[in-house]
Order: sequence, then structure tokens, then C-alpha cells
Amino acid sequence: MADERPREKLRLRGAKALSNAELLAILLGSGMGGKNVMEVAQELMICAGGRLTLLGAMPLEKLMEQKGVGEARAIGIAAALELGRRTFEEVALMDKRSVTTPELVYRIMLPVLKHLDHEESWILYLNRANYLLGKERITVGRMETTLIDTPRIVRRAIEKQCTHVVLVHNHPSGQALPSEADIRQTDLVRNALRAVEIGLMDHVIIAEDSFFSFSEERLVKM
Repeated sequence: MADERPREKLRLRGAKALSNAELLAILLGSGMGGKNVMEVAQELMICAGGRLTLLGAMPLEKLMEQKGVGEARAIGIAAALELGRRTFEEVALMDKRSVTTPELVYRIMLPVLKHLDHEESWILYLNRANYLLGKERITVGRMETTLIDTPRIVRRAIEKQCTHVVLVHNHPSGQALPSEADIRQTDLVRNALRAVEIGLMDHVIIAEDSFFSFSEERLVKM
């Protein structure tokens, strides 16, 4: 039926009524290589394990390996999913709730850090009421290790005129428990920030489907 075609279905029922594959089919526009557009879209979703986060993490070369997806389409898919990720981040930044729990930190940062194959450290800048002023990547490591840039954290926290910061980094291994190096670096950051009267509210380590909060576990006194 006409109203079951993705474009017509969206027009008649709205975007929320469509499956991920149907939305992807609209983005692709048409089929190729003897396959209709829905078949191409469904095969892409299967390749990504049915998850948009995995699809968004695919390099262009991997997307282009799929039959019916050339360079232009791969670029279009990557751009659309990046827009979705940035929309999520923008909503998080506009959220006027106080960032007072590691669960909220986890929700804010999971779209940024999930599925990375290397470690990254980020800072959330908070005002006196713990509202999010902004967030920034501080360091990028290779594979499973990165050193936290303490001087840069202190300098940027002063520039942002924030009251508190939250340190966040990921563990690509899937295990959120901190290493001895994580504990030592957290203590260094806390002491350096304290010297300029800025508080380290928490250090949250994010793994694939879990997180560890230094403050919650009272591993290091914040």
C-alpha cells in the first residue's frame, strides 16, 4: 500500500511511526544493485547489529562495503547520524536541571564516549547551582590509555569561571572500575583545582553499559 512506503508513511503518520530501517531508507532515497531501498536499509541495520549507535560509529569505508551504498550515501548517513548526536548533546546542554548525580553525567556523556576504541578525557563545567555551562574534551589517548592534562583542566576551569567541574573518561575495555593510575590522576586534579578554589565534584568512568563514580564510591574524597 502507498501509505506503507517510508516517505508516504512519514507524511501520513509522522516520523515517530517509522522504524530505523524505514528512516534510513528515506535518507538513502533509492535502491541500487538490484535491491530496493528497504532491502539496502535493512541490510545496513543488520550489519550494525540493529543499533544506530554502531551504525554512526562505522567508518565511511565500512559503510561503503555494503552493496548499494556508495561514497555519497555513506557521507550522507554519517552526516545525518552526527546531526542526531549533536542534537542530543544540545538538549543536554539546555537541560536546566542541576548536574548532581553520576547517572545524569552518564546520560550526558554516553553518546559521546560509547563505542570509542580509545580513551578520551572530558570536563563538564558547572556553575554555583551545578548547571552545565559546557563540556570539553581535554585529552585523547591511544587505544586504552590516556593521561589527564591537569594544567589544561585548571586553566580552562578558570577561563570558564566555573565553580565545580566533573571529570569524565571512558574505558574501551568495557570495565568501568578505575585503575591505580586513574586514582592517582584524580587526586592530582582534585588538589590542583582546590588550589584555585574550584571543586572537583566527581570523576565518572564510562564503560559500554556501566559507569563508576569516584564520589559515589568515596574512593577519593572530593
